[in-house]
Amino acid sequence: MQDIIKINGNDNVAVALRPIAKGESLNVAGTTVTTVEDIPQGHKFAIKPIKKGEPVVKYGFRIGNAQEDIEVGAWIHTHNVKTALGDLLEYTYHPTGVDVKPTEEAYFDGYVRGNGKYGVRNEVWIIPTVGCVNSVAKAIEARAKELLKKYPNVEDVIAFTHPYGCSQMDNDQENTRTILADLINHPNAGAVLVLGLGCENSNIPVMMDYIGEYDPNRIKFVVSQEYEDEIEESLKQLDALMNFANGFTREPVNAKELVIGLKCGGSDGLSGITANPLVGSFSDMLISKGGTTILTEVPEMFGAETLLMDRCANEELFDKTVSLINDFKNYFKSHDAVIYENPSPGNKKGGISTLEDKSLGCTQKSGSAMVKGVLKYGEKVCTKGLNLLSAPGNDLVAATALASAGAHIVLFTTGRGTPYASPVPTVKISTNSQLNGKKNNWIDFNAGELVEDATMEEMTQKMFDYVLSVASGKKVKAEISGFHDFAIFKQGVTL
Repeated sequence: MQDIIKINGNDNVAVALRPIAKGESLNVAGTTVTTVEDIPQGHKFAIKPIKKGEPVVKYGFRIGNAQEDIEVGAWIHTHNVKTALGDLLEYTYHPTGVDVKPTEEAYFDGYVRGNGKYGVRNEVWIIPTVGCVNSVAKAIEARAKELLKKYPNVEDVIAFTHPYGCSQMDNDQENTRTILADLINHPNAGAVLVLGLGCENSNIPVMMDYIGEYDPNRIKFVVSQEYEDEIEESLKQLDALMNFANGFTREPVNAKELVIGLKCGGSDGLSGITANPLVGSFSDMLISKGGTTILTEVPEMFGAETLLMDRCANEELFDKTVSLINDFKNYFKSHDAVIYENPSPGNKKGGISTLEDKSLGCTQKSGSAMVKGVLKYGEKVCTKGLNLLSAPGNDLVAATALASAGAHIVLFTTGRGTPYASPVPTVKISTNSQLNGKKNNWIDFNAGELVEDATMEEMTQKMFDYVLSVASGKKVKAEISGFHDFAIFKQGVTL
């Protein structure tokens, strides 16, 4: 295993891959560097003298400016480096994108839906239109699970509860209706029960306009106020829905139909060295086979956004990406929030010092492919290849946004670990082997092998094969635990 890594030839820092004690002498790209203080795992240390005000360079880019003179071998972190980012910026399109070369086709065993869409799960979902019926929805879920033995091709029954659907205004109300409709139409659901109350703003007649044309065998509706016993009526409808969903069986599907969401959380100093580059390499491989990936977490693009902008396939997409970034900055400003109030305490403990440091690692999940689509929050993906999606960094909100955009699976890289899930299978990818060993009940895939003895080529193929196995029915750890989270982006007033 390596002790340290210098990521880019232009860097003036290196990263500790294990805890390094004060006074250790290390070979950094042919130069001996002696540490002058303890360096925690995942953290940076200077390999060249850095004067106050000079840039600190990692990944070949500035991640902030030194706040004091920093000597060779010194620990570099939040105490001596600060962000160099400003507020709204002017951007110029400098296209550098190159299409990923096609590779041989691949297949998974999925579900072919009647509308021509494809799913990787055959679940029955219960979608409440309003938070008032959440407890009813969970009671129905518990009773409906007893029916699973009657319908062996139905993989699970899941109620996705949320606190919204009423007392909302403007964009918040639109967000709720759009995300709920996206979930109702998601191909991972073989059938859906839409459970309403009857007096809510986002009632079932209103929601039907957002759902659009539908198969009445696949989607059924219950308005709770219209029945003496809404649970018994719902179970009656669910029995019919499960019978319909039971008619689907897995069959070979071309991997070009896969849509994979890309997300990170609880990042550490190894995120941009192991897990995120690995996911980026996976993204390129899937795109080379005609598939689609979606990158989100707009605030965690700040500081690395020009790398994505210059990979846009055309100027129209560049303009959309500029709006993606600046609209989010204006959202922060409208709430008098600090745009660069990031990274989180856990990120800092793991070795990330500034937002640029975090963003340059985060955006590596996009690989090298050209940006082919830019999506608003709640918008469904319609262009194959790499897409950017407007959503915040919050894990539950962003992963839900990826699912609502059409992601069949979410790849989630983490250096700290988390048990959370999303409406679709959520693959947890550890940045380091220690986390993989400690939280094996959370972690599905260990990218920490990249700093041990595995090559990127080997690990990319291993991850691609693993994702195909998940698409073919292999349950991830969160699914085994029965975890299914769901969160809608709230931005405005609650009445």
